Amino acid sequence: MSSMSYRHDSDVGAGYHPGVAENDSMDHTEPSFEIGKDGLGGIVVGMDGSPASFHAAAWAAGLARRERSRLVLVYVEAVGGVAYWSPMGVAVASEAAESLVADLKQELVTHLKWVDIDWDFVHHRGDPAVGLEQVAEEYRSDLIVVGRSRRRGGLLGTVPATLVVEAVRPVVVVP
Repeated sequence: MSSMSYRHDSDVGAGYHPGVAENDSMDHTEPSFEIGKDGLGGIVVGMDGSPASFHAAAWAAGLARRERSRLVLVYVEAVGGVAYWSPMGVAVASEAAESLVADLKQELVTHLKWVDIDWDFVHHRGDPAVGLEQVAEEYRSDLIVVGRSRRRGGLLGTVPATLVVEAVRPVVVVP
């Protein structure tokens, strides 16, 4: 049976990676994280409610099942828009984001209940590309999966294009 958890991430500081040890002492009780080890330990998927993001989630869920990996589905609430310029705008934008998060979570529960994998849903605030990379680092994920966008930034979209160029781990863009 699949399991899931939900976490609301309010840590948006650039360069801050919760879950990554900052202690550099020589006493390591856990093995250090290694990208590119045998198999995938975790897969992060960017979710924005678009059909492309659900295609990415479906593709990644199949991969997670085959690899016996943890799937981490992430909605990154971009906080740099015009709506965040005033206190009233922040309240309205935050309420809309919480509603979208609830809807996404429910739709994911419906879609993933048939897939026998462990998965988490994370709501993160900040720049979407940076946020996906931060969550991937926190969960020690080996791969980031995103859907292709046709809205902005050419064929890939701005988030996939940024990740392909700047991510420190492999990125898969699903049509």
